[in-house]
Amino acid sequence: MGGWMYHAGQETPVPKPRFVLYIIVILVLLAGGSISPMAADDTPSVVDSQSFLLANMKPAGPDGKTFAPAVEKLLGQMTLKEKIGQMTQLEIGMVTDGVDQGIHINPEKLHKAVGEYGAGAILNVKDEGLSPQHWHEIIGAIQAEAKKSRLQIPVLYGIDTIHGPNYVMGGTLFPQPLGMAATWNPELMLRGSQIAAGETRKAAIPWTFSPVLDSGRQALWPRLFETLGEDTYLGTVMGVATVRGYEGTDISNPFHVASCLKHYIGYSYPKTGGDRSPAEIPEAVLREYFLPQFAAAVKAGAATVMVNSSEVNGIPGHANGYLLKTVLRDELGFQGVVDSDWMDIKKLVFIHHVAADEKEATRISVMAGVDMSMVPSDYSFSDLLLQLVQEGKVPVSRIDEAVRRILTLKYRLGLFDDPMRGEDNKVVEGSPESRQAARDAAGESITLLKNENHVLPLAKTAHVLVTGPDADSLIPLDNGWSYTWQGNKASAYPKDYATILAAIQKKIGAGNVTYVQGAEFDKEQDSDKAAAAAASADAVVLCLGEWAYAETPGNIHDLMLPEAQLRLAEKVMAAKKPVILVLTEGRPRIVRPIVEGAGAVLMAYNPGNEGGEAIADILFGDVNPSGKLPITYPRWSDRLFTYDHKLFEGEELPQPMEVPQFEFGSGLSYTKFSYSDLQVTPMGSGDRKIQVSVSVKNDGERAGKEVVQLYLNERYASVSPPLKRLKRFAKILLQPGESHRVAFELNREDLSFIGAENQRVVEPGMFDVRVGGLLQSFQWQ
Repeated sequence: MGGWMYHAGQETPVPKPRFVLYIIVILVLLAGGSISPMAADDTPSVVDSQSFLLANMKPAGPDGKTFAPAVEKLLGQMTLKEKIGQMTQLEIGMVTDGVDQGIHINPEKLHKAVGEYGAGAILNVKDEGLSPQHWHEIIGAIQAEAKKSRLQIPVLYGIDTIHGPNYVMGGTLFPQPLGMAATWNPELMLRGSQIAAGETRKAAIPWTFSPVLDSGRQALWPRLFETLGEDTYLGTVMGVATVRGYEGTDISNPFHVASCLKHYIGYSYPKTGGDRSPAEIPEAVLREYFLPQFAAAVKAGAATVMVNSSEVNGIPGHANGYLLKTVLRDELGFQGVVDSDWMDIKKLVFIHHVAADEKEATRISVMAGVDMSMVPSDYSFSDLLLQLVQEGKVPVSRIDEAVRRILTLKYRLGLFDDPMRGEDNKVVEGSPESRQAARDAAGESITLLKNENHVLPLAKTAHVLVTGPDADSLIPLDNGWSYTWQGNKASAYPKDYATILAAIQKKIGAGNVTYVQGAEFDKEQDSDKAAAAAASADAVVLCLGEWAYAETPGNIHDLMLPEAQLRLAEKVMAAKKPVILVLTEGRPRIVRPIVEGAGAVLMAYNPGNEGGEAIADILFGDVNPSGKLPITYPRWSDRLFTYDHKLFEGEELPQPMEVPQFEFGSGLSYTKFSYSDLQVTPMGSGDRKIQVSVSVKNDGERAGKEVVQLYLNERYASVSPPLKRLKRFAKILLQPGESHRVAFELNREDLSFIGAENQRVVEPGMFDVRVGGLLQSFQWQ
């Protein structure tokens, strides 16, 4: 389990890493106990990104080599059909009847899937998530059937734990990953992932299809909210934190699960912005901006990888042996299981047209490096692969290779010792401690983008109009992957969490709040009534944004906020009262027409079930906002770019089209921070380091957290360099008048880039270091 470490200067003494705490944690876990999340005031005052990253790169145990003799013995006893069964992954409907809470095991179906075909893995829900007890019934029956089989190989169950155990009823839901990235706090990501792992394993589910390490560089993409933002380094740090939180130091531990890196690779950058649509990414760009997150997570020991559902440069992910074998296996050294995505081997025929029939598609994908097929709703993969091996078109050695990896994972997870491991752990789903951790995370994610004339925080004596389609529902706070796939089933949500409206009423009293919905997501409703109410209010909290969606159903053609919401905004702004625009959305919808009329803008992302309370905390000053954008917020729908773009012609004299609505890394506070005395010192020779230090001071009257961001650029290079790249960050807590000397260390790798030959190179030249508006340069020879 990783820790937090940092460098600091002489101005303020700082604590040492808490090694004793980690020893206690490990001893408690080994004894079968549980660990409550740290209290909010126990959060470290500084989180240095690189030290955190290095401390969490050690893979979780147990080492697969430990089980090699047992795996080889078992493999030697298996028939060809049994081996192919292990490579087969079926959805839950193949062994059950019913839907939602009425789902139940069908013994005949179960026997066919596990008893006859020997399916190695099962996944998913039938529409709704289940309680831990209901999961125990379903999975217990599956494992009991496996126990009756000749070799008694346990079944591996997987689920999408995306922002907490979102398919385990009663579990703790955190902000969606994009919101977690906005905290710029890897400790919070680690803590949230630990809680998610424990509550998932409590349901006897040992495998999560998470994290999404796709770079979120296409704002239209409907899965942007599942990513960790547009920046490679931020995504790397937060991705490793997620893997470490899920897997801990030992994935057989009943509080941890195996992670799955997805969707390898390039899935998130479709040319059209549509889900599962083609991407065109030059290899140099792929290696520069998309591969590093996966490389770091592989080094951190991630157990499994899921393949890109679409295609890159005309080659479908499930047919791309170069990326799956040469790059992933040979270059990155990945040793775990490669899983297909939903029905994607079949899609090689009817979507990608690289195979004439499913049999050929099966051969192509298995030979390209896919170890397990998420078939998921028939037995075609098993039947066709058996034929292919018998015909000599797929060698038995390739089957053995895949099954060896699958069996090793099951041994590492402890499933051979206890296929229900985790059901008896001491975790309490949705405990007060876990809910507080989720509220802390939501509070640190919410990003204050505008605060004209100090409109915020609002006085608790103010009379407030709350309006907008997202004001009185948990659905936009959570978005997709929340109790159901699309997250849009209101009846599935718990009743003991506050919407934004309910949280504001609780905060200042219902008598001080007027509520008018004003509009539906894309339909006008009672906007005139809202405008009239605005005239008699002291302030307006305008809750706009998106409704819930996941994957392809979330495709849109335009990022502009729906017209009904824009009209509502214009009408309430006409009252000339302070308007606080609160955005709950999974991607940045264009707000250019209304942002000028807003006194304040809060980007809340999808903050989870605790998001209503967290938003109210910030609106009324109980929490000082500290979130920073993990994406570039666009001003125009047809002018989308990331912060690390190349220089536009004419950008030296910025034009309105080249200026985003809000910059990557931006975010305001209720206090003021100043930066001074930036020092950059190259050290030593050979593989030398560059020391960077800066003083940061809280000049305001209240405590606050600031994200110190270090950007680097090379002025001239053989491949045109981006304007700047994030290389380090640290989140620091400063009391009024307090200052810290924050120090970072850069290395040769930080100066490198992917050159014209698609290899990482370092070239001599002049480099600029930017921190907090300050700039210093150094020469690298």
